[in-house]
Amino acid sequence: MSATGWIRERFAGPAPGAAPGATGTWPRTALSLPFIGMALVVVLDYFTDAAVTVEPALTAVPALAAVVSRRTWYPLAIGACTEAAAFLMAFRNDVLGESVHSATVFAIVLVAAIGWVSATLRLRQERLLADAQLVASIARRVLLRPVPDRVGTVRAAVHYAAAAAHARIGGDLYEVVNTRHGVRAVVGDVRGKGLGAVETAAAVLGAFREAAHQEAALDRVAGWLADSLDRALHENDHPGVEEEFVTLVLIGVGPDGTAEIVNCGHPAPLLLRGTEAARPLELAETVPPLGVLDPADVRPPVHRVPLHPGDRVLLFTDGVIEARDRAGTFYPLAERLPRCARGGPVDVLRLLHEDVVRHVGRQLGDDAAMLLLQYEPPSAADRPEPAVTAVQLPADPARPAAPPVPPVPLVPQQNGHLSRQ
Repeated sequence: MSATGWIRERFAGPAPGAAPGATGTWPRTALSLPFIGMALVVVLDYFTDAAVTVEPALTAVPALAAVVSRRTWYPLAIGACTEAAAFLMAFRNDVLGESVHSATVFAIVLVAAIGWVSATLRLRQERLLADAQLVASIARRVLLRPVPDRVGTVRAAVHYAAAAAHARIGGDLYEVVNTRHGVRAVVGDVRGKGLGAVETAAAVLGAFREAAHQEAALDRVAGWLADSLDRALHENDHPGVEEEFVTLVLIGVGPDGTAEIVNCGHPAPLLLRGTEAARPLELAETVPPLGVLDPADVRPPVHRVPLHPGDRVLLFTDGVIEARDRAGTFYPLAERLPRCARGGPVDVLRLLHEDVVRHVGRQLGDDAAMLLLQYEPPSAADRPEPAVTAVQLPADPARPAAPPVPPVPLVPQQNGHLSRQ
């Protein structure tokens, strides 16, 4: 975050829903602040006793110009104007030959030069940051693909906020696919942050996108992910492979509305039904995260829940429920979810994220991903009508066959052509 963005956040607070690490600039009216400061010093000098000079205060004007502007020439231009004001003040006070005036002139030149250098370096850093954000956005789009609004029998929406201020990508993962076994989704959290966490998340997501279509049983999908994770960590000589693990929850929604849930050490999803309170879909048997057990021993139980039209299932990572305010209180997700359940899935997650930011009062300290699935099977009117094909019926032996149609004889015409009579 730039210095100007840091100052604005400290005075105005974080903007709910804003992209973390977003850099901004001062409004155009802020460019007048150096001139206002210069005018205040001149006016103060005019009403001050001639024996006391406030000319050295002009050295702060070029420094202020370097803060409020992204133009590299602006501190130099303000420095030239400040030098003119300094000479006018020294001429009025008859101190042109005094050391205080010489020191002020030298200080203004030095501060203006430093402001030009700082503005140049800041602009270069912002360009490098913009390039890094562009690369991170492309990588995120490849790794964490956008979720369509409608996937099979559910409406879906996702919200992701990375803890890395400028990368916008971290160790949380999510995916929703429509398979012949129904709609299947995953939300997970990789231990740690940085490039290693991104590599592990990529390995798990790649395995899920394949296993979700191939395996009919959801617990077999979890076993596939465990095997792929173990192979990826050992083949790539991943640092800290013995301590690496991934918590995740798998959910599958069948055509009949039955939801199957497999949880591997992850926070339980929340079910929101109508006006009822949100309730966690806890499993009777706990299963450790992937990477803790040998892949052959990963046999998680499958929990089944019947869904009604309009039911919403929220999958999330611990970055949401572990978000604390300044007093250290965790965010009460189950209590706040019904208050934010207004509109479609996208609106619900937007309101929920804004509420989390207000609760914390600053940027989130951990990756936070939320995936909302709303069960809405298509109505009979929306289902495509089956195509009607002509069927050749067998002939009825009791019914006499129709007599053949005699051919029409061709009659020669005068012009030599043939025509049917």
